[in-house]
Parts: sequence; C-alpha cells; structure tokens
Amino acid sequence: MKTLGKKIRLLRHQKGWSQEDVAKRLEISIPAFSKIETGITDVNLSRLEQISKLFEMSIVQLLTFNDSEQQEKYVSELETANKKLQQRESEVLELQKKVIELYEELRQSKVLAS
Repeated sequence: MKTLGKKIRLLRHQKGWSQEDVAKRLEISIPAFSKIETGITDVNLSRLEQISKLFEMSIVQLLTFNDSEQQEKYVSELETANKKLQQRESEVLELQKKVIELYEELRQSKVLAS
C-alpha cells in the first residue's frame, strides 16, 4: 500500500493539488486521505476506482503507474522551474540596484540644485 500511496502523492503533486483539494474531491477528511498516501489505510476497490477517475486513468494504469519515470520527469520540470526562478530573482536584484542608483542620482541632483 505504501507504493500506491507514493504514486497517488506523486500524481497529486503533478496536478498541483493539496491534500485538502483531493480529500474534498474524494469527499473524505484530510487525515483519511493522508493515511491513504502514507499507506496506513488499505484502499478498497471503490475508493481505488474513485481515485483513478480523479486522476483520469484506469485502475490498472494507477496500479502499474511507473513512478520512477514520472518522478524523473517531475524532478526535471521542477529543476527547470527552479532555474527560471533563480534567473528572475537575479533580474529583480539587478532592478533593485538600478532603482537605488537612480534614487541616489536624483537625491544628489536635488542637493546640488539647492
């Protein structure tokens, strides 16, 4: 059950959903869903069917889902997003420096004009 829980958690992350989002869709409590993801709770067939429909796959696809391949894709996408974020942070820092420089120039020109 832990393997299935890991697959469900990975699918949930890929959709960008929180545990609360999925719990609401499954009409169960957040702790109940958390127990499914951690493998504490065994999933019955009807719940398995409900989960597979939620992720738009068959029960067989859900059970045979190759998490290592999908996880590699997810990690790759995450790394790409992280690089873009770092680039944007760098751009923001440069813009902040320019704003400070312009402010200083403006302040100096006001001092000289006085």
